[in-house]
Amino acid sequence: MQSIRLRLLVMCVVLVTAAVGGWQLLPSGGAKKAAVTVGTTDVVTSLDPAGAYDAGSWAMYNNVFQTLLTFRPNGVTPVPDAASSCTFIGIKLQTYQCELRDDLTFANGRKITAEDVKYSFERMLRIKSGVGPQPLFATLKNVVARGRTVTFNLTTRDSTFPQKLATGAGSIVDRTQYPEKSLREGSAVDGSGPYVLKEYEPGVRARLVPNPRYKGALTKTGGPVVIRYFKGADELAAAWQAQQLDVTHRRLPATYLAALDPSNSAVRVSESESAEIRNLVFNLRPGSPLANKAVRRAIAAVIDRPKVVTSVYHSTVQPLYSLIPQGTLGHTNPFFDAYPKPSTERARKLLDEAGITAPVSFTLVHRADSGPAQEAAELRRQLEATKLFKVKVVAQDWRVFQKGYADGKYDAYTVGWIPDFPDPDNFSQPLVGTDSTLHNGYRSKAVDRLISSTQQYTERARATEDFKSLQREIAEDVPLLPLWQQKDYALSSEDVSGAQYLSDGTGVWRLWELGRI
Repeated sequence: MQSIRLRLLVMCVVLVTAAVGGWQLLPSGGAKKAAVTVGTTDVVTSLDPAGAYDAGSWAMYNNVFQTLLTFRPNGVTPVPDAASSCTFIGIKLQTYQCELRDDLTFANGRKITAEDVKYSFERMLRIKSGVGPQPLFATLKNVVARGRTVTFNLTTRDSTFPQKLATGAGSIVDRTQYPEKSLREGSAVDGSGPYVLKEYEPGVRARLVPNPRYKGALTKTGGPVVIRYFKGADELAAAWQAQQLDVTHRRLPATYLAALDPSNSAVRVSESESAEIRNLVFNLRPGSPLANKAVRRAIAAVIDRPKVVTSVYHSTVQPLYSLIPQGTLGHTNPFFDAYPKPSTERARKLLDEAGITAPVSFTLVHRADSGPAQEAAELRRQLEATKLFKVKVVAQDWRVFQKGYADGKYDAYTVGWIPDFPDPDNFSQPLVGTDSTLHNGYRSKAVDRLISSTQQYTERARATEDFKSLQREIAEDVPLLPLWQQKDYALSSEDVSGAQYLSDGTGVWRLWELGRI
């Protein structure tokens, strides 16, 4: 789940000091131990890594669980964490092998074995949660554990497999504590990450303390952290303005972000060029009013992205005309090429040629929050202004919303996507591959072939042409409509260090970087 720029008129460069088995972290061990309070509107769907594939849940997993591999800040190549080494066996890129470190224990004191790693992957695939991360491992055939060696056998070549291991989907759980065929209930967590979850109240608060048993890529862990969860951006902003928080990240209101004063020395503002995107997703299942491609193309022909960007988000985001965002290998603008400017006439012609009578009525669902609500209202205004569409807008609580789209209940819905790892594959296979995490019923043999083709190249630049072809296919089929690309903002008080390292625009939340000055 993306170059960080401080808005203090200074370009900040992250200095990473390489060391055996890890890198030096900020803050230093001499930092004060008072807990840093972080506010967010992200939601933790499940504390069990087999049960969630969303930013809020994975932000927690990054800190309380360990993966075989991990990413350094702004890194593109994963490095060992719970593993001492990992490599492909042979040249077919269908067998990947890791050696587990021999000095690892879970926070509860139990020694970590290769069987725990095997179990973690197999139960995730077996449970197959409706909102779980299993779509990320579409190429995984089986896992074998012998001694400290873990071998992953793949169905096809997949050069991106090491990067997938470094995500929250690769979290290692204690096989004696997590049920084999169902998700673990309650608020207990048994992991081996740099933090231990000491207290948890769903949707309200989490308290994390450093894990003294942690051993891995990090040479130092941070201080204690309290996470406060808010239902919406306005509530988060109110708590920040009341000085109840030390750090905020994802997601303050756009009006507040646009009005930030860089000269205010009491507030440190970190602005990242992020690869986070937002899409309007269409339900292609039989019976959906959007199952006909002509309807989806007609919608694409009239949506005015710049208007959404300026009127709703006050230019804190930028228009996106592609499945793959700007700054990512293979990015092109096929939706701009196909639909260069909003055109009611073209939309009407597309519907007429398909024999579809206007207006086309459908329901547009979004997560209940002020930003998504304003966005949905603007999309409805644009669509209904053409007299070709009739749109009913519905807001749902995040968990209800997530289950609803996973069950195929919505005609259309808006949802963001934060890349799990820095590769264009993370915008293709999970989003538009067969059985994608969007659950919109889209299947395309041509797209699946292109995805498979892109995964065969270890030299990722060689996949560029395939990614371009894939994006053209998506602009033709329109299973989703890219809307905008997000900038990433983290605000911190003047007595807190490390907020600029909290996120690099991916889904990783590095709470261990935070400390007191």
